[in-house]
Amino acid sequence: MNAADVAGFFAEWGALNPEDYLSLDYYLECSGDPRQAAAHFCSEQSTAQWRRQGVDEDLRPRFAAKVVDLQVEATLSRFTYPVDCPAAGPVHACRLRIAHPHGNFGPRLPNLLSAICGEGTFFSPGIPLVKLLDIHFPATYLAHFEGPRFGVAGLRERLGVYDRPLFFGVIKPNLGLPPEAFAEVGYQGWLGGLDIAKDDEMLADMAWCPLAERSALLGAARRRAEAETGQGKIYLANITDEVDRLCDLHDLAVSRGANAVLVNAMPVGLSAVRMLRRHAQVPLIAHFPLTAALSRLPHFGIHSRVLTRLQRLAGFDAIIMPGFGPRMMTSAAEVLDNVRACLEPLGPIKPSLPVPGGSDWAGTLEEVHRLIGGVDFGFVPGRGVFAHPLGPAAGARSIRQAWEAIAHGIPLARQALDHPELAAAIAAFGPLPATGPASAGEAS
Repeated sequence: MNAADVAGFFAEWGALNPEDYLSLDYYLECSGDPRQAAAHFCSEQSTAQWRRQGVDEDLRPRFAAKVVDLQVEATLSRFTYPVDCPAAGPVHACRLRIAHPHGNFGPRLPNLLSAICGEGTFFSPGIPLVKLLDIHFPATYLAHFEGPRFGVAGLRERLGVYDRPLFFGVIKPNLGLPPEAFAEVGYQGWLGGLDIAKDDEMLADMAWCPLAERSALLGAARRRAEAETGQGKIYLANITDEVDRLCDLHDLAVSRGANAVLVNAMPVGLSAVRMLRRHAQVPLIAHFPLTAALSRLPHFGIHSRVLTRLQRLAGFDAIIMPGFGPRMMTSAAEVLDNVRACLEPLGPIKPSLPVPGGSDWAGTLEEVHRLIGGVDFGFVPGRGVFAHPLGPAAGARSIRQAWEAIAHGIPLARQALDHPELAAAIAAFGPLPATGPASAGEAS
């Protein structure tokens, strides 16, 4: 590109109508002139050819993605990761903000992703390393999406729980149990104090544990637990499958007794989720397979908060995400980015309940609460409930006992002295992590 061509892909944000554009933040590593590379990047994402031969026209003013901010962070001796890049020249690490006209693709999630994460983004000349860091939508774009049907407030209303986190439990063993045994384990968890007992994300409609039979037995167990405890309960059935089966599996599970459904968001695709949102009459809960594959490398891929925002836009009422602690290999800062993406204002789109998870138990609840700084989150232990040495009911009670201690400012070690379920959890899963002071009165 010559200088005039490059300039056609730059603009001042204040000179644009912000309602016509998505705002996109990228990290990229390029060889050669960063300004030239950024112009190529925008060109490839949008108007790769902006005029016809022999015709006096310029399609860029309306259709081109435009750089509104370019920061060169560093000049590197080599690319961060070993990659093939035919372009020669010094390597620059850059932050790039782009205004992308959403009229190019409309309110269609497959077309949106094809533009901002497609061929033009990841195969732009001289830019082998790219990471989409953030995305923001104008009101005119958000107006085309329904978002969550229930959201945080609707989930709380269905359960009658307003002043604490919602307690999920991943029924374990997650694979291999027949429906009868699976239902009994879930029932015990509800009796102990779980709000939501859920299928594992890998438990599908299998011959040895069919969804129809599983949902019927768990639905009956849920109703018994509600009658015995006087509290609302949810059975969360996994309906992840081929796209053309999603609505039928939703209807099957709900008709038999499930009152929420789990979908692995990225494997089935966000467009499929949006279709299911329009069909479903129960809450939709997302799980995170493929998220790490897309987001884990710090200088390549898609930041997980972008995936979280898109899942909220597609209509998930709660979003299970990689949580705190070393097992999930996700920094606390990134987890909190995802929590905020669930809860922050997003035009008319309701908040989704953030559910950070991974090897949690009663002893980790205090730190999760402290880091999030409020009660609008889900807490999702698996073995911390279902591998408790005194059984699933005791495992669930240990979670509720830990919350009582947090709510009243009582150290968990002291609470355990007269709560045997919590004491057994500490003995089995401890030691207790070191935490700062936390109380249930912190603002959400």
